[in-house]
Amino acid sequence: MVRQPGPPSQTWKTFIQNHLGEIAAIDFFTVPSITFKTLYVFVVLSLERRRIVHVNVTSNPSAAWTRLQLIQAFPFDSAPRYLIRDRDGTYGRKVVKALEILGIKRFVTAPRSPWQNGYCERVIGSIRRECLDHVIVLNEQHLRRVLKEYLVYYHESRTHLGLAKDCPVPRAVQSRDAGPVVSAPVLGGLHHRYYRDAA
Repeated sequence: MVRQPGPPSQTWKTFIQNHLGEIAAIDFFTVPSITFKTLYVFVVLSLERRRIVHVNVTSNPSAAWTRLQLIQAFPFDSAPRYLIRDRDGTYGRKVVKALEILGIKRFVTAPRSPWQNGYCERVIGSIRRECLDHVIVLNEQHLRRVLKEYLVYYHESRTHLGLAKDCPVPRAVQSRDAGPVVSAPVLGGLHHRYYRDAA
């Protein structure tokens, strides 16, 4: 066989850049509770604006539960064209069937290659560093409430270098004439949202 010069097809990074608006990524991560119970957090991330589409918590992840989360994440024909996932055993036949019904083509990352799902790994790291490393989780309901409050901050206030220092939900630039800068605490003062008060 004659060896071709260069890669036979586009690289993984090129594929991601070319289809950024049509790709979502999913992953699980664990959070210990105050009673040392392991809670599993399921995250669905839209890569285009780094928007977390869906997040939920369970103490017993299964293929049926994961399938339900995917259906809830993409209602009314809002499913992306591609979905990146790892080789977790929780993604069984039920999940594969749900992806086929939703019309999503799945890309399974190579073994021990978290960099192939880098966007999702990065957002999980941000959730840990900026929120969960500073909170003692009591139970599933408490973790859901903390994540819900953090996601409001993440989407509306947290800037991203990959988005030209904008938030996943774009915000307008306020002029100096709008008033003084005001700080609003988020998550009990763990973070703050800064804005100009027009009052």
